[in-house]
Amino acid sequence: QVQLVETGGGLVQAGGSLRLSCTASKRPFSRYSMGWFRQPPGKEREFVVAISWSGGSIYYADSVKGRFTISRDTDKNMVYLQMDNLKPEDTAEYYCAARITYSDSSYHTSIAEYDYWGQGTQVTVSS
Repeated sequence: QVQLVETGGGLVQAGGSLRLSCTASKRPFSRYSMGWFRQPPGKEREFVVAISWSGGSIYYADSVKGRFTISRDTDKNMVYLQMDNLKPEDTAEYYCAARITYSDSSYHTSIAEYDYWGQGTQVTVSS
């Protein structure tokens, strides 16, 4: 079992920035591709960004491209989501997800592909 813990959510004004962090409990000899998803109020959970184990492959949803940046520290089993120029429509519960992988370059964009999920952290952007 892998546990994921997200931190860094909060309330910010439009145009502001937040940095989310996700810590994964380490499972020996396992590799994880990671992703961030979000669930706006009253809506379905949606993909935000994904990163491969190596960090060399990254894919952003069009809605966040150019504003959000994902990075990871593989040694520490941590993933970060830097969110800049936030908009009210970015308001959502943000979830970190992990998938066990044997590929250095694969990333995953659908909810069903992920094995583990965090409890979420709330991001609220005021206009």
